[in-house]
Amino acid sequence: MATANKVSIIPCGAMHADLTWLLLKPGRTIRSIHDKDQPTPWSEVPTHCVLVETDDGKVLWDTSCPRDWQERWAPTGFQDFFPYDAVNDDEYLDSRLKTMGVGLDEIDYVILSHLHFDHAGNVRMFENTDAKLVVSDKELEFAHSFDDLFNGAHLKTDYEGLNFETVSGDTDFLPGVRLIQTPGHTPGCMSMQVDLPDTGTMIFTSDAVYMGDSYGPPATPAAIVNNMEQFYSSVEKLRGIQEKTDAQMVFGHDPDQIHQLRVVPDGSYT
Repeated sequence: MATANKVSIIPCGAMHADLTWLLLKPGRTIRSIHDKDQPTPWSEVPTHCVLVETDDGKVLWDTSCPRDWQERWAPTGFQDFFPYDAVNDDEYLDSRLKTMGVGLDEIDYVILSHLHFDHAGNVRMFENTDAKLVVSDKELEFAHSFDDLFNGAHLKTDYEGLNFETVSGDTDFLPGVRLIQTPGHTPGCMSMQVDLPDTGTMIFTSDAVYMGDSYGPPATPAAIVNNMEQFYSSVEKLRGIQEKTDAQMVFGHDPDQIHQLRVVPDGSYT
């Protein structure tokens, strides 16, 4: 079986939000930043990227949130619901890559799990590099299907005008790297499976599964779900792959798990 060589999980600080956005349970009402002191719990919403090194190139999975989040998100109102306010200067993606000694020109592929503002926020960093930008065909189609500046968490200023390559269906992308179609959260949300020689299989769910509490069983949906039937189907698809491969699951925004993983700059997976 072909394997990748190394995986580096890159923590990029955290947003904060009403927990109901991530975990939809009875009795909760979504609140904005102005009401965060009310009983409804607010939660840390960590954001991360992943660098995968293979014999055929380096992959950056997702790009996190931008430095200018307040200005860029202002037209959406999401800066009040998802303030990116728990990030230090050295935790922004550009700082993280610099600390790692990884130049933008060293990255061969930037794969976006989906095009929401907290995953595609820094993709323009690679606009004038040779990196190939990759996204699901269904995600790209939806991201250009509306006339307004934004639709939910799809914000055109993040990605409009960029040249993307697309994948359709589950795809063996590079040695040890498989892209898994897991729609539901968005029409074209993807997860990534990475097979490593020492660690074994890791699955990066992105927002197909927000956190361990979302995974269950039973799976618990979030408030931000484009198609609930697809969401449940995608979670069970990932569960089936995990059972076959004994994969370590890395969830999209788990505030506890991110502190339990080996992350940059302290460690990596081989």
